[in-house]
Amino acid sequence: MSTRNRWAPYLYLLPALAVLLTFHFIPIFYALRVSMFRWGIAGAERFIGFRNYGLILQDFRFWQSLKNTLWYSLGTVPLTMAISLAVALMLNALPKGRNVYLALYFLPMVTSIVAISVVWRWIYHPRFGLANAILSILHLPRLGWLNEWRSVFPGGPSLALVSIIVLMVWKTLGYDVVIFLAGLQTIPREYYEAAIIDGATGWVKFWRITFPLLSPTTFYLLIISTILSFQIFAPVWLITGPPPGGPLGTTNVLVYYIYENAFNFSRYGYASALSIILFVILISMTILQRRVIETRVYYEV
Repeated sequence: MSTRNRWAPYLYLLPALAVLLTFHFIPIFYALRVSMFRWGIAGAERFIGFRNYGLILQDFRFWQSLKNTLWYSLGTVPLTMAISLAVALMLNALPKGRNVYLALYFLPMVTSIVAISVVWRWIYHPRFGLANAILSILHLPRLGWLNEWRSVFPGGPSLALVSIIVLMVWKTLGYDVVIFLAGLQTIPREYYEAAIIDGATGWVKFWRITFPLLSPTTFYLLIISTILSFQIFAPVWLITGPPPGGPLGTTNVLVYYIYENAFNFSRYGYASALSIILFVILISMTILQRRVIETRVYYEV
C-alpha cells in the first residue's frame, strides 16, 4: 500500500476530528483549568485549586438542583420510552397511513422549543389556561401548575417540575417513536410466523420475540435519553424563570444552575466546576448503564 493510500482514511476523518477537538475536547480541558481559579468577569483572579469543588459539596442549591434533575430524568426517560414503544407497536401494525401518523407524532420534535414553551405556558396559565379549563369541566379544583412549589407526593418533585416533565414527554415522544419503529421493522417476520404456528399469543410474542430483539434499540434510547435529560435547560428558563428555578427553586436543574452562576453572578470558575461535576456524573452513569444493562442486550447474529 502506498503512503498516499495509507494516510487517505485519516485525511477523511480530519474535518470531524477538528470539530470534536475545537468544540468538545478543548473546551472540557479549558473548563477544568478555569474551575481551578477564582475566575470572574475580568478573568482569572487567583489559583485556588479544588476549593470550588469543596464549596459545591456544601452548596444547598447544588444538591437541590441535582435532586430536581434526577426527578426530571426519572420522570421523562421511562415514561417517554414506554409510551413511544406502545405507539410504535400500534403504528407498526397499521396496514396503511403509517407515515401520516408518524409525521404528526414527530412534529413537536422539530418545532422550536421557544414556540412550544410559549404555548404550554399559556396552557398552564392559572386563570385562562386550557389545563385548568379542563379541570373546571371535570368539576376538579384549579391548580397553580408552574407556580406550585409543593410536591405531588412526599419527597417527590413539585407540581411545577411535573408540568415541565409532561411538556418534555410530549415534545420528545416523536423521536423515540421513530427509533422504535425502525427497530421493529428490522425484526424478521419469520419469527412471528413460527410463533403463531406454535400457538403463541400476542403477549408471548412481545416478551419472547419483540422485546429481546428490540433490546439494542431500547439500550441506545436509554443511554441517549438519560444524557439529554441531565442537560435540560431551555424549558426551565423559558417557562419557570425568573425567579431562578421557578417557585422556591423546585425546578432549578443542574444546567440552569450552571447558567445562573456563569451569566447572572459572573462566577465562571464556580460554574466551570459545576459543569465538570455534571460531566463526571454523565460519564459515570453511562459506564454504569453499560456495565449493568448491556449484558442483557441481545444482538442478533
